[in-house]
Amino acid sequence: MTGRCSSPKRPVTAIKQLPLEGVRVLDISQVMAGPYACMLLADLGADVIKIEPPGGGDQTRGAMGFKMKGADSLGFLNMNRNKRSVTLDLKTEAGRGVLLRMAKDADILLENYRPGAMKRLGLGYEVVAAINPKLVYTSISGFGQTGPWADRPGFDLMAQAMSGVMSVTGYPGGPPVKAGVPVADIGCALFAVYATLSAYIGAQSSGQGQHVDASLFDSALAFSVWDICDYWGTGRAPEPLGTSNKMTAPYQAMACSDGHFVMGANNQKLWVQLCALLGREELLEDARFSTISLRLANRPALEHELERSFRQQPKDYWVSTLLDAGIPAGPILTYPEAFGSDHAKARGMRMEIDHPIEGKVPNIGFAVKLSGTPQQVRRHPPLLGEHTQEVLGEIGLSAREQADLRAQGAFGA
Repeated sequence: MTGRCSSPKRPVTAIKQLPLEGVRVLDISQVMAGPYACMLLADLGADVIKIEPPGGGDQTRGAMGFKMKGADSLGFLNMNRNKRSVTLDLKTEAGRGVLLRMAKDADILLENYRPGAMKRLGLGYEVVAAINPKLVYTSISGFGQTGPWADRPGFDLMAQAMSGVMSVTGYPGGPPVKAGVPVADIGCALFAVYATLSAYIGAQSSGQGQHVDASLFDSALAFSVWDICDYWGTGRAPEPLGTSNKMTAPYQAMACSDGHFVMGANNQKLWVQLCALLGREELLEDARFSTISLRLANRPALEHELERSFRQQPKDYWVSTLLDAGIPAGPILTYPEAFGSDHAKARGMRMEIDHPIEGKVPNIGFAVKLSGTPQQVRRHPPLLGEHTQEVLGEIGLSAREQADLRAQGAFGA
């Protein structure tokens, strides 16, 4: 898939109007959770204006991820499509004045500064809401705007560790292990988007926006539904289970003759089918495995018995055989294998977009599909400050006014 990236003076209109077309978002965020959340809004049609500090811009442009031939990393290029970039030095009075002028006509402002930083700059929610009461002001932080940990620097690793996620990740008795993907960052982005859009919808009828407070810590805690309910019910803190599941068994990775695969005979009907398929009907008579609760209590013995059979054939055999029998199973794929699979290709989960410096740039595809208003890449990930003059013109600043602001340091040296 290739995006149209001619950088016109106005956002390109899709063939069919996207759901958020006409919604203007000021993206004052860096690194992952904030930029990812704003990209999701942009993918749905919002006009997202990325406000970046002069000099290096968003930290992920040059400091994180595989560097392309230009200044930007592949990580940046995968979290900032469909946006426009404006450079503003918010440490200057002139830069802050420009932002407040932009906020007058914006619908959403999303920032991920440390709690209190925007307020110290004179750009806190109360100040912006006084100018534009209908605006939804979303703050993303490590631990939220309140509470004894609010001032702590917050990254995905800390959120995973302090929320309990790491306590249930890995294998019993092993060292601490974080989830392989940034679940707190991405989870926070998703929660922030749903709350922001809910507040925006409410503001359309009430005329009153509000402050959305989203944090990596709260988001990671929100993923603990099964684990915390287990604790509340039993009084025992959950522990890591490897690939197993605390609610049912067998439901995990299994060793076979050439590695591992995953399978799940996670109800009594499937358990009976599995035993018949393996020719292990004696397991149905084994008192250790007669119910789900007993299979959970005797999981190591259950795994040992099943792997005696599974080790006789390779993983491809077992995946196809189990699927043919109606028993859920699947291979354990690397990312290249997953993105290269026929299914990922059919779902459009890898696409290429046009970039003025990099040429064709790989991007992760849209995770959800809209039948009536299909998403598309309308803009390449912006160059630093690429749309500053364009956006300033849209808010009514003349060339002379822009020159005066530049002299005052609004856009950096």
